[in-house]
Amino acid sequence: MKINKLIASASIALCAAFMANAQEAAEETEYVFQPHWYVQGQVGMQETLGETSFGRLSSFNAQIGVGYRFNPVLGARIVFNGLNSKGSITLDGNRSDWKWNYIAPTANVTVDLVNLIGGFNPERLVSAGIFGGIGANIAWGNDEANTVNNNLKNSLYGDIDLATARPDVLRNIWSGTKARFVTQFGAFVDFNVTKNLKVGLELQANVLPDGYNSKKAGNSDWYFNGLVGVKYAFGTTFTKSKRKVAKEYSGEPQVIEKIVEVPVEKIVVKEVVKEVPAPLTRDVFFKISTYNITKDEMYKVAEVARYMKQNPTTKVTVTGYADKGTGTMKINLRLAKERAEAVVKALVNEGIAADRIIAKSMGETEDQPYSTPVQNRVAICIVE
Repeated sequence: MKINKLIASASIALCAAFMANAQEAAEETEYVFQPHWYVQGQVGMQETLGETSFGRLSSFNAQIGVGYRFNPVLGARIVFNGLNSKGSITLDGNRSDWKWNYIAPTANVTVDLVNLIGGFNPERLVSAGIFGGIGANIAWGNDEANTVNNNLKNSLYGDIDLATARPDVLRNIWSGTKARFVTQFGAFVDFNVTKNLKVGLELQANVLPDGYNSKKAGNSDWYFNGLVGVKYAFGTTFTKSKRKVAKEYSGEPQVIEKIVEVPVEKIVVKEVVKEVPAPLTRDVFFKISTYNITKDEMYKVAEVARYMKQNPTTKVTVTGYADKGTGTMKINLRLAKERAEAVVKALVNEGIAADRIIAKSMGETEDQPYSTPVQNRVAICIVE
């Protein structure tokens, strides 16, 4: 009998421990992107597309640029690419090559595909994306092409005076400085070295009007660049904090079997334990001096609404804050209230009844929730 009692007590204790552990909230790291400027420098090789085998029109290439990241996915940059390009022509089995100088300022839009697909995580080793833009190709120093053109005319027509009057062999020959419209697109892969420093590889294609290489082909001219280099970001690129995420429950009651000793026989009594939804906390961060919920933060509001729909007895308290290091007390009191009201409005739009929402604002009180100013620009949602 004593053994049966010990077994029953141990079973009840194990069930209780399991339920208590299930009520605990998991802890995860939350990353908050910070817009920032960056500079980059790259070197590599260029291949100018022409009527010859690949590799024969290769030349050294270099690029510098400055850019700005607006959010985890989108950015913009201005790059200055240049050094020289090459051209070639073969007549009667004789090949002639030439080169000229250029610089190409180009404005690009960049898209980080890894963050777009997998979410923002700045501590990944590798990030990759695509870019595209337009600019100008400013070329000069085409003396070698002019020499090749004159030599070919002399060899074809024999007489120098006669050759001068005849059409050019390089039918789009140019001299001086020539500016052309250029379209640029490509892909990049970056490897994180530190929070602010990356090394990377970039492949780009550049399209120009016919005549860039002094020849007439009736189609666009191309050159391709392969570059390696470094990228350095200024200031804080992201912040991170630990947050507790409540586990979601199926809503089914758990059944615990408890054995009770009686003098005659054993009776199995089933106890139905109703689950109480665990508290859920979400921090909705705002940019400085604003109360508009960004697209990157809106998913947290959606998580709160979804959890409340799954647990219809819960209510949420939304508390707005403003960091005391910015603005005046009057401004911060108003800003904190507007942040709380913005989240309340978003929850109502998500289908949560207004009588299940409690709005508060703490302004710039001494008891701020976080130690850094950027994290105190927040509305904290607690669902219970």
